[in-house]
Amino acid sequence: MATRKSSRTAEPQEQEELITLDAPPEEGVINTLTAPGMPGSGYMYFTERDLSKILHNLDILRTSVYPHLANQQDSDNYKQPQFPSVCLIGLGRCGSNIALDVASLVYNARNFYLNEFNSEEKEVREQDKPMRWIKRSLHLKGGHQLKPVFLIEPLVMLGDLDKDIEGRIRFSHKGERSGFLKDYTKMKIMDLSEVHAGGSGNAPILGQYLAKIILNKDTQRFSNPDWKHVHSYLIDSCGIKANQSRLYFYIFSAGGGTGSGMASEFGLAQQYAYMSKTFDSRAQAESAENRGHSFVFEPIFTSGICILPNISDHGVEMSEALHINAGRLLCKYLSEEWDFSYNFDNEDSSEASVMHRIRPWNAMMLISNDIMRYAEETDEGAIQHIDVNAMEKYANQYISQQIFNILTAQAVTTDYDENYFRRAGIDIGETIRLDANDLFMSLAGPVAVAYAESVIPTAMPIQGVDKLRGIDVKKVSELNIDDLFYRSIDLPHFNKVTQAIEGISLLPIESTRYREALARYLQKGYDASELKDLHFFKNCSSVVSIISLPKDYKLSYMDLNKLKSHLNALFPNTTLKRYALVIGASANISLTTLIVKSPCLSDDFLTLIVAFIKRCFAKDSYRFDEQLDTAMLDFIRSDEFDETLVDKMLNEYENPAKILDTNWYAIKPMYEKKYRELINDSEKFCSINDIRLSRDSVKKAIKYLREIYRHKISKTRIVSLNSTSLSLDKPKS
Repeated sequence: MATRKSSRTAEPQEQEELITLDAPPEEGVINTLTAPGMPGSGYMYFTERDLSKILHNLDILRTSVYPHLANQQDSDNYKQPQFPSVCLIGLGRCGSNIALDVASLVYNARNFYLNEFNSEEKEVREQDKPMRWIKRSLHLKGGHQLKPVFLIEPLVMLGDLDKDIEGRIRFSHKGERSGFLKDYTKMKIMDLSEVHAGGSGNAPILGQYLAKIILNKDTQRFSNPDWKHVHSYLIDSCGIKANQSRLYFYIFSAGGGTGSGMASEFGLAQQYAYMSKTFDSRAQAESAENRGHSFVFEPIFTSGICILPNISDHGVEMSEALHINAGRLLCKYLSEEWDFSYNFDNEDSSEASVMHRIRPWNAMMLISNDIMRYAEETDEGAIQHIDVNAMEKYANQYISQQIFNILTAQAVTTDYDENYFRRAGIDIGETIRLDANDLFMSLAGPVAVAYAESVIPTAMPIQGVDKLRGIDVKKVSELNIDDLFYRSIDLPHFNKVTQAIEGISLLPIESTRYREALARYLQKGYDASELKDLHFFKNCSSVVSIISLPKDYKLSYMDLNKLKSHLNALFPNTTLKRYALVIGASANISLTTLIVKSPCLSDDFLTLIVAFIKRCFAKDSYRFDEQLDTAMLDFIRSDEFDETLVDKMLNEYENPAKILDTNWYAIKPMYEKKYRELINDSEKFCSINDIRLSRDSVKKAIKYLREIYRHKISKTRIVSLNSTSLSLDKPKS
């Protein structure tokens, strides 16, 4: 393939506007792998393949991310900055708000660090509990003897189908704060309003369809000049040497329409582009301009961070649409995960086969909105007195905590200010970090989070005896690692000392039963004999534990052993356990445990999937009674999966009209007309009918649940040729 040898830093506008739709696939577009008669089987994502264009777009984005370095390009000692190793993509109102919170958090942390930890804390409102947690965890008190930590700064992308996303952010409390939007150059807003200026009407299938339009359209045909730069970063260049980002987190609400529909489509487009590179064996022509930046295979790890709606509330009936929307997302994801990870009935390693079995993310972290309710219940408050904004802040804070624990567990030194380690007095050699490949190998499918933190044990004297020297000594109090572990798996609650929200992100079983089981676990001295039989723990395939310590605190060998003992007792069938030890990234001691795959067997997860199937798939006789609920449990438990029963109960395709009522029949042609107008290529047309989930999707989701339900391991046994009976060793004559 011939590569255009134009300057990367000063490419003329005429070349930028070249139309590539009519070019052969190797010049412009990875087109479609269509299978006639298979709805949704063909991907038509536009992917730029011209390396010089990709590098040019990355350079422009890099310059906007690091504007203070742009004037140094002509100097002899100029070193091109690298993109952060982590990118957060907030989609929809909920996802963009959380990503904005994270950007605001690191902006504040950086300001305190660079300004010698001075007085900007006055801008933080004392009444906000999340802000109090940030202040305390970062030691943002002017007179405090400890210096605050400097957190890494991820690249943050915000996207919404609401045309006023920029105005919403600009005039929010964070946007109005002095200098935030101007100074935090690592935050970018994806303006997609030219495709659609309104929301998706709380219908994920519309959000997904609009995302298809955005991602199938040639980036050169967008009037917004910034989109092609963002597209080259997120999709065209993922995994290549010129783009150093290796972790991508998609944050969205499962119960809405925009985030729930867009997130998986964006994830699929990125995975499609990434997987395509692995099958592209053609040598790239290199010029002096792009030497060393060609498509080099590098592992990336992508994760959805999915906010699940409340299942039940005190005297409040939640909107059924929220449950159905979330159930659709979960069903779609499990179906795709089954195809990718387990569906080897017709195993075929060809490119076409593999490319039709992609899934949107390596893993999907599940965080229940019920966190807010449980946290309020345990904070001596009444749920009816708490306002919506405060509840959202609790969930945002919890998610931010988890994001930063994962980010700091894998952060590379280039993510920090070059003077950070020297000024903070941190020995980087003591850190045990996770890289993108560790996460890629350890985390797959649905994932839940267990989290707790403690302050540094106080230096209050405790009288003791030095047994070696036989003299009285004073020693500091010790960390209670048992209590730290217990709090991490407890129902979500506020830690009044650290101002953190602790607990498990998704309950294994209904809250009353789980609270009783935890009480017995505690009464029996952390005996996990009962808890470990819950599918959430028993069927867990792997766990990743991240221990974060202040720079001056040393975790004892005994504490680490206790932690490992708790994990072994509670998760008896894990195939893989991974640990990370992060030093100097927080002012408190924290424990994060990522629980892999088994969360799909939790009560909330199954309830949401069944709600969607009953409402949008079930034939009339099964829509309103408990026959389908019982059948779903039988499908998972039974030794053999009788697929004919699924055919008997369900229609062939989901019916979106069950959510949108009769409006669906007016909406469908309107959106399809929009597709035809924006993508003026009849061969690339995709009907909304083609992206409906099918009965086969439900069957694949059930097969995934059956696979996890049957997960178990056999303990390693000693195999020896040496017998205790010598007579057995004698050869027979």
